[in-house]
Amino acid sequence: MSGAKGKIAVLTSGGDAPGMNAAIRAVVRTGIARGYEVYGVRRGYNGILKKEMSLMSFTDVSEKLQHGGTFLFTARSAEFGEDAGKRKAAAICKELGIDALIVIGGDGSFTGAKNLSKYGVNVIGIPGTIDLDIAYTEYTIGFDTAVNTAMEAIDRLRETSNSHERCSVVEVMGRSAGYIALWCGIANGAEQILLPEKFDNNYDMLIEQIKKNRKSGMTHQIIINAEGIGHSYGLAKEIEKATGIETRATILGHLQRGGSPTARDRVVASVMGAYAVDMIDQGKQNRLIGYKNGHVYDIDIEEAFEMQKDIDEYEYEVAGILGTRCSYNI
Repeated sequence: MSGAKGKIAVLTSGGDAPGMNAAIRAVVRTGIARGYEVYGVRRGYNGILKKEMSLMSFTDVSEKLQHGGTFLFTARSAEFGEDAGKRKAAAICKELGIDALIVIGGDGSFTGAKNLSKYGVNVIGIPGTIDLDIAYTEYTIGFDTAVNTAMEAIDRLRETSNSHERCSVVEVMGRSAGYIALWCGIANGAEQILLPEKFDNNYDMLIEQIKKNRKSGMTHQIIINAEGIGHSYGLAKEIEKATGIETRATILGHLQRGGSPTARDRVVASVMGAYAVDMIDQGKQNRLIGYKNGHVYDIDIEEAFEMQKDIDEYEYEVAGILGTRCSYNI
């Protein structure tokens, strides 16, 4: 079948996340199977403005899902950030006969999609971000891979920290959200976890707990510090100065975005990609694809933006019990 039903375009925007390629692959192959022409847009919204899009075939997405990053590339667009740029992008979509645009990305990407929808473009969003900070969905593509990558790195840091009887401050990504930090804190058995949603900047209490841990016989300690708090190198210096314990800071950085996606990210991304096409095939407009109670679902884009998300209180409590935070900030 050759585009009998119309044209779908797909792009990736914002920070890359492992599993994006699996989602693109699913969109392309499901779209073709449903009778659509599917176009890949290069470099996000900037690619629309520059008309950098090409018709994708079944084999164009072969050998893609096992790789991290996004083969369609991603880029910021100052022009798209302006109202004139959004109007221009919408006009180009209409000019090229694009019936629906599938956007794979995080909250910033979805903001762009919502704005485009107001100019008459039918948009479907797939949550692709390692930060897990999108309110309407329980899962975002890339989170599982990022957590596993960070977990393995922290396991290695703990071994060398133990050898030198050090305190290690490990900063993980997540922007202003602490989900990666919380999961790594539990998975790596961290003694302390500093989350933007919970930490009250009481560094004195943190340092006192570190001292107590050393007196109790702990030869080394791991402190997971979320990106939203930051200042890890400065914190390490303060801890060493106040406790006399050799302390090192490690910022894991963008390595958490790379690498081959886990099975979970590949499967969820694939199902979400197929589901996005089916929403278009059913005539639905301006929807975001999410994950809830173990199943993929869709929600109106405006309704999704009204929702808020916070750290799971019980998971945070468990992290404190299993670590050494005790009554600290619970």
